[in-house]
Parts: sequence; C-alpha cells; structure tokens
Amino acid sequence: MIIVEGKQVYTELEELVNPVHTALLVVDMQRDFIEPDGVFGLMGVDVSMYRRSRPRLHELLTSARENSVLVVHIQNTSLPGRASDSPAQIRFNLRMHADARSGTQPLTYTRPGTPGFEIVDELAPVGDELVVRKYRSSAFWGTNLDLLLRSNGIETVVVTGCTTEGCVESTARDAMFASYYVVLAEDCVASDDPAQHDASMLLMRHRFDTATEAKIRTVWAGSPAALTS
Repeated sequence: MIIVEGKQVYTELEELVNPVHTALLVVDMQRDFIEPDGVFGLMGVDVSMYRRSRPRLHELLTSARENSVLVVHIQNTSLPGRASDSPAQIRFNLRMHADARSGTQPLTYTRPGTPGFEIVDELAPVGDELVVRKYRSSAFWGTNLDLLLRSNGIETVVVTGCTTEGCVESTARDAMFASYYVVLAEDCVASDDPAQHDASMLLMRHRFDTATEAKIRTVWAGSPAALTS
C-alpha cells in the first residue's frame, strides 16, 4: 500500500484481492458462446480456448465460494424481437460477427428460454449467488451490478470469462471508470479469436493488475497479508 495525497492505494495482490472487499465476476460463460453445440460452435467457430480456460475458472470459482468471496455471474441477454437491440446495436452485431454469420441478418444468441442462454454446468450459480443480466458488452451498462457491488462493500473486482476482447475488456474498463480496483485473472479469460485475445491482453496488462488463478487462490486461501490488510 502507498499513500498518495493522503489517500491509501492498494498496490500488492494480497491487498487488492483481499476476500473481505473482493468480488469474482464470471462473465458470459454461457452455452451459446463456449460450447461446441452452442450458436457459435455450430457455425464452426473455434471454441477450444474456452475448453482450456474452463477448468481454471472452475478452480477459482470453487476457491471464491470456500473463502467467502462475493460471486457475481454475468449473463448476456437478448430479448425476443430484438426488443433490447437499438439500430446501432444491431449494426454493431453485424460488424462484430461478419466472419461467422451468413446472409444479411444479425446473429441471434443467448435468448432466455433457450439452452444457449444457460451458464455451463460446472460454472452455474449455486444457492443465492448473484446473477446480473446484461444487454450490452459491459456488465455495468444498464444493469444493477454497481449497486450490488457497493451494497456489499466491494472495492475490487476479479474479472473472468468471455470474450476477452469483448465483454471482459468492456466490463474491466467500466469497473475502473466506476472506481473499482480491477484484477484480471489472466488464465481464466478466453476468446474464439486468438489474435484479438492477444491484442486485448496486451492492452489490459498495461492498464489493470493481472494474476494467475493460482496466485489469486493462494491469497484467498488465507494469506496473512490478506487477512490483516
């Protein structure tokens, strides 16, 4: 920790991810995005990076539950009839998925009531864990996420999930703009585009703290520095 103009600033991982003031955000780990039989997998999009990241994220999620870290599941949501999509959002969809889709229509995915909307089994919410539905890339935009975090005394968010260059980065940026410390669990994020994943990671490493899930779990498991900071 350092003091800047009378303000205490966390600088060490043990301070940043202290379970007392940290939330784990699990972003969009839904079947349509990451399963071979989801919308993107069925179109031939490479979802193999998710297959590699999911066991590590499961370990981190388990550790969060064992050590009283607030868990918030983020669930991308598309309403029927594109009721949640403005014309500008539809144009964004068309550009973002230009290589994957066929024809002139934007893709439809993560619609409530469909299997693809559901969070994959090993990462699904349990008990009274919080679930925030979002309608844009950022989990903060048009949702109650900020209210939930502040109501529970959260200062730091550990960001995980998919897609690295999309909803993960958007959520991380907005968390920082909302005055939260951001720690990216660097081996618990993934993309279906390795080049965009790498570009996003390069950018985020210059802006946010990053750590492996193993290092974060070590703190959560009872580091004396975390317990006394």
